[in-house]
Amino acid sequence: MSGPWRITFDTNPDDCNRHCTMCEQFSWASPHQRARRQAGLPPRRMPFELLERVVRECQPHGLREIIPSTMGEPLLYRDFKRIIVLCRETGVLLNLTTNASFPRLGAERWAELVVPVTSDVKFSWNGATQVTQESIMVGSSYPQGLAGIRDFVRVRDAWAAEHGHRCSLTLQLTFLESNVDELVGMVRLAADLGLNRVKGHHVWTHFDHLRALSMRRDGEAIAHWNRVAGEAIEVAAALGLRLDNVHPLAPEATEDLDPEATCPFLDHEAWVDPEGRFHPCCAPDEQRRALGDFGTVHGQGLLAIWRSEPYRELVRSHRDHPLCRSCNMRRREI
Repeated sequence: MSGPWRITFDTNPDDCNRHCTMCEQFSWASPHQRARRQAGLPPRRMPFELLERVVRECQPHGLREIIPSTMGEPLLYRDFKRIIVLCRETGVLLNLTTNASFPRLGAERWAELVVPVTSDVKFSWNGATQVTQESIMVGSSYPQGLAGIRDFVRVRDAWAAEHGHRCSLTLQLTFLESNVDELVGMVRLAADLGLNRVKGHHVWTHFDHLRALSMRRDGEAIAHWNRVAGEAIEVAAALGLRLDNVHPLAPEATEDLDPEATCPFLDHEAWVDPEGRFHPCCAPDEQRRALGDFGTVHGQGLLAIWRSEPYRELVRSHRDHPLCRSCNMRRREI
């Protein structure tokens, strides 16, 4: 039995320079970071040696990509350059999601380091206009972000012309009532920037205020979403831009995103948190713990957990789990 083809490492979930309204950790509505500060807890930061050990364990068993933290800003991770070196040494590609602030080094230098070892870079972006972008991704600068992405694209294109390796670049968003009418504008923006695709997902309703922003909240919201999604599909096709996870929803999507969709993660990908705990998917931390306690990679390693009966049973039976039935991330194709 092979192992996961991709692993996400929660390298630094407590380090971020944005306060996005939908973020599990850094939204103004989130209690988690305040609770950690009040309890005097230090920021969670994965020891690089843990990440390296898991990568070297799994690389001979089918590991092709790794993702540094999608909670927090990964470019703030103190050992990020060591991840790049590890990717060069093992041939495992990097798949990066960043908020386009390019901290510490700036966009051009980060692109020079990242592009040669990367399959895809996803720039988190949530508005076609400055007002919408900055109101959702609180602390962001629309003009600075765009300038940084343009610098990144320029470096990517120059590297591809000289070396042949051309990583894809993605504009990634969360579908919200507050930005849905700018989805078509974001598709056009991505094309103008020279990106390859637009990818998104429906919001996880961590907090009460997010329920009113969900495009799955009721039939009227779903009908609104379907109109916008249809137009976005047409525009993306005309521009030659790939569009992921944008498709019409059925009326029952308030409870089940798509009865025909499958989980893209179980038996394919794995998650490891800063303490080394194994997780089966990217659901919000408190929710995914309800799927089971599978142990840590300390001692036994990740592959032993991957092949264990508790994890195999989840793979077999997950469709019966309430969290999986309501999941925003299921897809018709893996």
